[in-house]
Amino acid sequence: MRVKAVLLAGLLASTLSAQAATVVVFGDSISAAYGLEVNKGWVAKLQQRLDREQPGKHQVINASVSGETTQGGLLRLPKVLKQYQPDVLVLELGGNDGLRGQPLPLMAKNLTAMITQARQQHSRVLLVGMRIPPNYGKAYTEAFAATFPQVAKATKTPLLPFLLEGVGGRPELMQDDGIHPNAQAQDRLADNVWPYLKPLLKP
Repeated sequence: MRVKAVLLAGLLASTLSAQAATVVVFGDSISAAYGLEVNKGWVAKLQQRLDREQPGKHQVINASVSGETTQGGLLRLPKVLKQYQPDVLVLELGGNDGLRGQPLPLMAKNLTAMITQARQQHSRVLLVGMRIPPNYGKAYTEAFAATFPQVAKATKTPLLPFLLEGVGGRPELMQDDGIHPNAQAQDRLADNVWPYLKPLLKP
């Protein structure tokens, strides 16, 4: 009886997985839950919310890598698209480009190319905006922040303006490095993503 129950549970899980739409979060350390247990990061919180509000309809895959730049993401994305065939791709890259002072036209080009690749695979895309600390200089920080809406407008892609809204600049919600949100901030990050992601989900 126990063996039959296990087999039945596995069959049901397989059927559910096959029916569920796939949301892939393709980001850097902010989405990879750097410094935290993965199941306490905002991506895991998003899955929990979907399980509550739309049980069984969506599976969230966290394909984020700490330290990833848009150039690295561009090279890695084809394999991720082929493996998961996402219905929705949440594109959260660019922060490391800014922190490394990389050319912003190249970042814009890479983001645009990733959006194009995803759409060629019939994925709906949510672009996630980021900002960098002011010590990089006013001209660069402002141009960096402006790159995301420029790409979103040019590609007609939904944009979450700033993932760390309500979190960035608040020491009590950041880890000691001042860059990565702590465990207390993860619910807020998931809340920031939700209103922009929800319209892209299947009803």
